[in-house]
Amino acid sequence: MNDFSWPVRVYYEDTDAGGVVYYANYLRFMERARSEWLRSLGHEQDRLIQEEKIIFAVRQVTIDYHKPARFNDMLNVNTTIQKKRGASLYFLQTIRNQQGELLCQAMVKIACLNAETMKPRPLPDTIFAGLRNVD
Repeated sequence: MNDFSWPVRVYYEDTDAGGVVYYANYLRFMERARSEWLRSLGHEQDRLIQEEKIIFAVRQVTIDYHKPARFNDMLNVNTTIQKKRGASLYFLQTIRNQQGELLCQAMVKIACLNAETMKPRPLPDTIFAGLRNVD
């Protein structure tokens, strides 16, 4: 599964004094969507740590903000894998409001690390098995 969507509601705690989503919280929404994407493939992160001895870490983010989200908005976080490498995945993530307007877009590079040494290690074949047509 290369494309995945996850709904998010904006809570009061997600907003700043102006009632709009605080800029860093968009990254939290994206993190949740990637975690749910992984779960949809049958992988729980706690089991990956215990059984495979791997963790995932954000290596790089490039983000553009287009429009603000506000308290109580329903958002959709779309996650698409752009490419895969031996020890990393590149995601394009977008956040849109209920009207389909683009609010935020990011390119996120995720590294697979050995949970004990914190050094890069190849992604398990079981994760690659769920991906189609990704370079």
